[in-house]
Parts: sequence; C-alpha cells; structure tokens
Amino acid sequence: MEETATTEERTMTATEIVLPGPVQPEGLQVRRRDLPTPAAGQVLVRMEATGVSFAEQQMRRGRYYDQPAFPFVPGYDVVGTAVAVGAGVDQAMIGRRYASITKVGGWASHLLVDAADLMPVPENLDPAEVETLIINGITAWQMLHRTAQVRSGGTIVVLGANGGVGSVLVQIARAAGITVIGTASARHHDAVRELGATPVDYRDPDAYEQIRALAPEGVDAVFDHVAGENLVKSWGLLRKGGYLCVYGNASTVNDEGGNFWPTMALFSRLLLWNYLPNGRGASFFSIWAGKKLNPKAFRARRREDLQQLLSLLAQGALKPQIAAQFPLSSVTDAMRLAESRTVLGKVVLTPDV
Repeated sequence: MEETATTEERTMTATEIVLPGPVQPEGLQVRRRDLPTPAAGQVLVRMEATGVSFAEQQMRRGRYYDQPAFPFVPGYDVVGTAVAVGAGVDQAMIGRRYASITKVGGWASHLLVDAADLMPVPENLDPAEVETLIINGITAWQMLHRTAQVRSGGTIVVLGANGGVGSVLVQIARAAGITVIGTASARHHDAVRELGATPVDYRDPDAYEQIRALAPEGVDAVFDHVAGENLVKSWGLLRKGGYLCVYGNASTVNDEGGNFWPTMALFSRLLLWNYLPNGRGASFFSIWAGKKLNPKAFRARRREDLQQLLSLLAQGALKPQIAAQFPLSSVTDAMRLAESRTVLGKVVLTPDV
C-alpha cells in the first residue's frame, strides 16, 4: 500500500478480492488498484477485519437477492481505521476505529465508506472479535429485541445455533433471561450448551418432536435461516402470540438459477401467515429495512444496537465465536471452510502481514 504524507492529497493502492462471476472459491481474483481520494462525505478506511458470511457464499453462486452485477468486490461488513476524509467530514475521525455494514466492498485492504455509515468502535476491543458482531450481531439483536420482541422469561428456538448469527443470538437471548433451544449437528452440542442453549440435532428426523417435548406449550419465537420444507414445522412450534422470524433461505443454497422467485414465494407465504387470524406473527427479516424511508433513524438504530453488543462484549457477557482467521490473500481457503458447514461461529479475514 502506498500513501502520501497529507490527508488532502492522499493516494492509495488497495488490494481487493474480486468476484468475477459465478465461480468456485478458487475463482476469486486478487487485484490491486488505485483508489481515488475520498469524495465529499466519504472516509478512507484501512481494513482490520472483515468476514465470510452466508451472503458472500450466495453471491459467489449469483444467488443473493439484489446483489450487484459481476464483477464486484464482496465483503458485507468491515472493521477498520479511518486514514483520510473527504470534504465535510470531521478531521478528528482520522486514526479512529469504526465498523460498517457495506453489503459489498469489505474484502479489501482499503475502501471508501460514507461517513454516515460508520459506527465507532472502542480501541481496546479486538477487531476480529468485533467483526463477528457487526452484520451477525446486529441481525441477531434486531430480530430478538426489535422484531420478535421476546421478553425475559420467554423461550425461543434458534436454528443453526452454532452459526455466525445463531451463536450470537443464543448469547444475547441468555443475557436477557430467555431460555434457548438450539439446533446444531451433534459435534457442536457441547459448544451450544456452553453458549447457554439446549441442543437438538437438526439431522434427527424427530428434531421438531424433541423441541415440542422441551416446550410443550409452544415457544415465543423461532429464528429460522433455512426455510424450505421444514418452515411449516417451525411455524407449528409457536404458541399464541409467538413469532416466526426468517432471515435466510439456506435450503436453496445448491439450487441452480437466480433466487428472485424463490425469495418472493417465501415472502408471500410469510405475509399470508402473518395476516391469518391465529394470534401468531411471521416475517422475513432484512437488516436494510427502513433505510430508504428514514435513513437517519435507520442509522441511529444500527449504531445503538452495535453499542449494546459491544457493551456486552466489554463486560464479558458475550463471547465472539471466531471459527478461524485467514489473511485476505487466503480468501479461497476461508471461503471453503465457511462453506463446509463444519464451523462454529464466523470465519474472519484480516490484512496480510
């Protein structure tokens, strides 16, 4: 990386990971390019940690809803230090650490981010640990506390309790005094117990019957990232007043073709269920909901929720689950591991030394 001495005239050669089209993990490309100086309202961020989420796995296949046209740089979220700012941005931001949900662009040594989308991160926290709490943590927090609004004393089901979102969701629910039943493969059951949930093997044909036995009166919420043929069973676990929060469609991960119509079909089914006169609710959670209607309020909620998560982290009440760390240039290995369905937590990318 090459930097000039002054903020105003700073130039930067960034290393980026490019997704050229629907490719296997080894088809990801490394490129170097000169970034322009930050425009008005922008900040140049030096990446300290980014991650591999289910979104990038779907983008690799061209199956993520509303993804950009190929080629592009993936990377849904990032933690980094501000190294230069554009016109209208407070110079005091330079040298400070921030987090951002970028949707794309995070797999880079340096990137340009709108200042309004940056969320402050305390310097004493590990960037890799913070990275596990950005998209995954804010998703978990908003689903639990803003969408389903589960109260202390309630009971929830978390499908994929060993995953990036699931492992955070279990912990913040337990911190709020909520009982958690979590599905995971048998090899992760001890880890799920340590997180505070009662594990159920999702591969067991009687998994849903086991969950019903643990909560015979029904549960307050089910958090389902799989959808697919078992979605009706997730809906059936709810008590009156319960809520089904779907935040993914992992059951279609290996399907061919685009994901638009399967997503629309899922939205329609949940919408219908939500309006049935049965005292239960359902929706598909989107972390981008509300941005266009009221961007100021949208960003304020996001900052507030991340600060809640970072406070739990600082207190030791939340333990980030880092499955593995890879340098940015080893993104192929990182992607393969993330897609292996064997990990506990999130795979994190850090700068090359």
